[in-house]
Amino acid sequence: MKPELESMVDDNEAPPLTVAAEQYATVHKYIGAFLQAFTFRSAHRHDPLLAAIALLKRLYAEKRRTLPDRVPLTHLSQTDRRLILEQEKPDRRLYEIATLAALRDRLRSAEIWVDGSRSFRPIDEHLMPRSTFITMKEEDRLGLGVQGDGAQWLAEACQMLEFNLQRLAHRARSGKLEGVRLEAGTLIVTPTVGEVPVAAEELNAEISDMYPLVEVPDLLREAHEWTGFADHFTHVRTGDIPKNVSAMLAGVLADATNLGPKRMAGASKGISAHQIGWMRTFHARSETYRAAQACITDAHTQHPHSRLWGNGTTSSSDGQFFRASDRAAKRGEINLHYGSEPGSKFYSHLSDQYGYFSILPISPTESEAAYVLDGLFDQDTVLDIQEHFTDTGGASDHIFGLFALIGKRFSPRLRNLKDRNFHTFEKGDAYPALSNHIGAPINASLILDHWDDLLHLAASITTRSVVPSTILKKLSASPKQSHLARALRELGRIERSLFMIEWYSSPPLRRRCQAGLNKGEAAHKLKRAVFFHERGEIRDRSFESQVRASQKVDIDSAKSRTAVSLKSGQFDEVGPRQ
Repeated sequence: MKPELESMVDDNEAPPLTVAAEQYATVHKYIGAFLQAFTFRSAHRHDPLLAAIALLKRLYAEKRRTLPDRVPLTHLSQTDRRLILEQEKPDRRLYEIATLAALRDRLRSAEIWVDGSRSFRPIDEHLMPRSTFITMKEEDRLGLGVQGDGAQWLAEACQMLEFNLQRLAHRARSGKLEGVRLEAGTLIVTPTVGEVPVAAEELNAEISDMYPLVEVPDLLREAHEWTGFADHFTHVRTGDIPKNVSAMLAGVLADATNLGPKRMAGASKGISAHQIGWMRTFHARSETYRAAQACITDAHTQHPHSRLWGNGTTSSSDGQFFRASDRAAKRGEINLHYGSEPGSKFYSHLSDQYGYFSILPISPTESEAAYVLDGLFDQDTVLDIQEHFTDTGGASDHIFGLFALIGKRFSPRLRNLKDRNFHTFEKGDAYPALSNHIGAPINASLILDHWDDLLHLAASITTRSVVPSTILKKLSASPKQSHLARALRELGRIERSLFMIEWYSSPPLRRRCQAGLNKGEAAHKLKRAVFFHERGEIRDRSFESQVRASQKVDIDSAKSRTAVSLKSGQFDEVGPRQ
């Protein structure tokens, strides 16, 4: 019954191109001006897409309504071609929409670029100059996590992967994997359950009773007196620090709680809405919030009490969705994972000491994986992160590959692990106990042929020549991935296979990853509690305002943690004795 129902649904679904063409009347108004405004280039000498664009430019310039009998079609899929050629003459509506869709995809993947554009350039122009890379490699200054000799790295990886897989297969057959069992040739992991000792809960309650209740504005003021973070909100023109610190702090708190300047002024003594508005206009910017956040996180990291939570070398990242309303709803997007209402998503990076060091606004419909490395490199704190945790949404083979290249450890919690395959250098029948888990073999020659390109990409990221998400989105955008994208995927498959072996074999790794992600979930709850007014909805329409909104919530959350750490120093003499 189910296959029949699925076939009925498939038969009744309109092709995506036909659905998109319903908006042709709107798009038609702008296509001609859009195509005439830019000059598109391609790496292919006779690119059919450029020929199609030239044809459309000519049609709009000459104000012709119909297509010629013969038009460039090889840039389109077979399905789209059949739809366009269903009638005696090519359907112009379908042809234009399909060509624009192809142009969009090729621009995203950098297979097509725009003259004079900073965003839509060839991939090589996004990376550090090739001559600089060659010099750094010759002088052994790349500072990556892999050696310059690709053949040697592959030989070592092959040996390690084969040995670890053989050992995993043996332990699985003999039932020696803790928390993992082999059922009908499939490895099943028992879910990790968080266990908090009763003594720890009792100690937590006892310590909590030692701290006095403090008003949030007073806590914010104390955090500034200890760290000086408000001094980083410099004037946009003069660079001076805020003269009215109270108004500046009130502005931060007003936005962090979603209260707004008027209500905040009404709840404050001696501060007007005009003063708060002045500080927001001339002192509150994305870069000043970033500097203030780094100041707080650094103070928190360097305080001895932060070591109680972690050593500052591991971190986690995750996205958090906030509903949008009023004007912001027009900018928001809908992801049914979060419900049917529009909203915005913020991707945060948190150290194991609960210190925020990055916050990135992203589309709710975007993959989180592209942004994992952004937070690790585009941040200004003293943190030196060596291991990073994410959930499944932050993981991909490209990410595994890049983490290996840059020399950091990637430890995601992968959902449906039993459905993911190991990729080996040997044939799958070399591991009969794990035959259900063995996937396609590694294409070692592809990695070796593009080893220098992989090093060039990694060095460009570590030197901040390119934003990781920019290049990752381009590498994964094309339906037919480039050689570099495929080589990075193959390298990532090696690293993911090694990681999965360790995940099955090591309960401490599973617990460590779970603990790291739990810290992120706890921080999300704090942000949700802080951003309480107006039903916790984002109402600012502009991108800049939404960026600042996310930074303000992070600052207020981080400030609370930092203030607790610093304030606890006042009880050093009392705590140990009790």
